[in-house]
Amino acid sequence: MIWLWGAVVFWLAAWALNVRLAASPFGRTRAGRLMVASLFGLTLLVLWEGLVRGFAVPTVILPGPSVIGPKIASSLPILWADFVQTVIKGALSGFAIGTVAAFVAAIAIDRSPFLQKGLLPVGNFVSALPIVGLAPVLVMWFGFDWQSKAAVVVVMVFFPLLVNMVAGLQATDRLHRDLMATYSATYTQRLIKLRLPAAMPFFFNGLKIAATLALIGAIVAEFFGSPIVGMGFRISTEVGKLALDMVWATIAVAALAGSALYGVIALIESRVTFWHPSQRK
Repeated sequence: MIWLWGAVVFWLAAWALNVRLAASPFGRTRAGRLMVASLFGLTLLVLWEGLVRGFAVPTVILPGPSVIGPKIASSLPILWADFVQTVIKGALSGFAIGTVAAFVAAIAIDRSPFLQKGLLPVGNFVSALPIVGLAPVLVMWFGFDWQSKAAVVVVMVFFPLLVNMVAGLQATDRLHRDLMATYSATYTQRLIKLRLPAAMPFFFNGLKIAATLALIGAIVAEFFGSPIVGMGFRISTEVGKLALDMVWATIAVAALAGSALYGVIALIESRVTFWHPSQRK
């Protein structure tokens, strides 16, 4: 049980250090926030390893980080091919198409009362469809390659982005709208100079939600048919062989990819919406 108690002691010590770092002036800097997050993640990994070793959990049930890490290092070519197939071809392409479609549809809905009453309920209906029922249909329509996964991602990300964008376009202050009307601004001028900037915080919130949905949708869609490559294919086949170390290696890569995409979106958001109160440190 020395592993268990050692992990608990390390966790308590690191927790106390993290609390002091977060409350210090250094913790308010970018480097300090990065260090706090890194130390917290390291603490969880050490605690995970200590619990697995302390309770002698079989690797077929839950492998520890000391097993998953070497598996990632020894399987880099396989994991890279899966990453390209699932993340770059399936998730990112569907994410880009869904984002553009939602952005254009939101402007059209804002412009047309008819679409506000007609398209939004239909979008709500589509978003309520279960992915486990929709994915097999789209795989049959678009084939077993990445195109069907991109289609699933488009369906998953479209409605959250649409709802946030429509809400953002309607979030402008009444005084500002009256001022633009006083200046006889056209709809395009009001849209570009007032409404789109005001909608950006809402739009980026939708993007951050859609970033995780895109990766989940692409992986789940691969369970219903894919070529012999991809994260979903890898997880389903390796689970059948009880190779849980490879399963967790794939999960770790997917988690890192999702976190990286979220971080990129958050970084762009801080540059675009620097004026918003949420970006004030």
